[in-house]
Amino acid sequence: MKVLALDLGTSSARSALFDARGSRIDGTLRQETYTLHTASDGKAELHPADILATVRRLLKERTADAVGISCFWHGLMGCDAQGKNLTPIYSWADSRCTSDAAMLRTRHDERELHARTGCMLRASFWPAKLAWLRRTDRTLFAKVAYWIGPAEWLLWRLTGELRCAHGMATATGLYNPMTKTWDAQMLRLAHVTLSRLPPISDAPLSLPGLGAVYPAIGDGAANNLGVGATGPGLAAINFGTSAAVRIVRDHGPARAPYGLFCYRIDEHRHLIGGAISNAGGLRAWCLDRFRLPDEATIECELARRPGPHPTLHALPFWMAERAPTWREDLSGAVVGINQATTAIDLLHAITEATYQRLATIVERIPRQKSGLRILVGGGLQKSPASLQRLADCLGAQLIAADEPETSLRGAAVLALERQGAQPGAIGGRIVRPRVRYATAYAHQRTMLKKLEATLFPE
Repeated sequence: MKVLALDLGTSSARSALFDARGSRIDGTLRQETYTLHTASDGKAELHPADILATVRRLLKERTADAVGISCFWHGLMGCDAQGKNLTPIYSWADSRCTSDAAMLRTRHDERELHARTGCMLRASFWPAKLAWLRRTDRTLFAKVAYWIGPAEWLLWRLTGELRCAHGMATATGLYNPMTKTWDAQMLRLAHVTLSRLPPISDAPLSLPGLGAVYPAIGDGAANNLGVGATGPGLAAINFGTSAAVRIVRDHGPARAPYGLFCYRIDEHRHLIGGAISNAGGLRAWCLDRFRLPDEATIECELARRPGPHPTLHALPFWMAERAPTWREDLSGAVVGINQATTAIDLLHAITEATYQRLATIVERIPRQKSGLRILVGGGLQKSPASLQRLADCLGAQLIAADEPETSLRGAAVLALERQGAQPGAIGGRIVRPRVRYATAYAHQRTMLKKLEATLFPE
């Protein structure tokens, strides 16, 4: 058996072939980039035609028994009844609806709605974006026949059928992971009727030469499948443009502590965790704006600097932040700068501040008494110094997955599972926290919480 995996990210798309054990077939990886169009007002849009053209090229001359798809969560677009897009794709990072999210929170109980949907009432999710679109362009809002995500639109264009998997509907803010349906209360809140949303189904579609094509699941869910973090005591961190920590449950109520999310993978499994906006994208900003040396030198410099930076303390809120506090009004800060501060100092402090945000999420995730082992996917795997610092910040054992394309592999695992195959486990290098530095980072985390409360009181 051979399956094709497709992974749609906010800045690029990848495809590759995998065998029946879930191993990527050498020489089959393809990647293409596209542009996330941003502006100072919070705009963060993708052009649908660009992604469709990219996907067509990635699928060209491919053959497989089945196709699994991973796609970034929270994307929203409006279409007419024939599937022609009437809007761009608004990404999770588009923050022009922040004031609309705040308005909704004054009118509705966010805690109650979080318990219903597993989502916060914030700018990342559909209710706030729909409120913003309705407020700013009522004519367009009324003209839209279907509000859908980019993965649903792509498959509609490619197969002629419209449907949305549980694993994508779940992160919209309009879906109830307990009832596994669009939530009637949320639809009223968003001024959207059920007829303007896609039907929810995990049933496969079909494309010539590609066999069963399974509707997309979220990239975060795919990452857990890809690294094998699906059992008790296992969590996954995916570190890309943004980052998140997630655990998988196949039993119990699909609910999360307030501030974290609860999303479904499918009808039988759900995820609990939290995501941060300022991760690899913030590092890329540092590399672009600071006069930093080459990557090899950065790796050596940071490896020689174990533990917290002695004088700098950063709050990494360059983009509107998400879990666990969801303070979308905050901005970034670095405290302790003086004339001796270097670009490497700033990178050190900002990097560990990002890791500390992940640590605050880990502290809130329900777990067994024995704690968590955390499997890591994404670009962080390439940096031993970064992995060690992350382990120290979290105070937890990490396993750096051998497969770098974990979300892509997760899409393949999904297709293989549904074809009745049993994908094998993947190995990884173990990184253990160093007690001395883990203790120092725990103290720093307490201090950073106090600093945040001082600079940004609620």
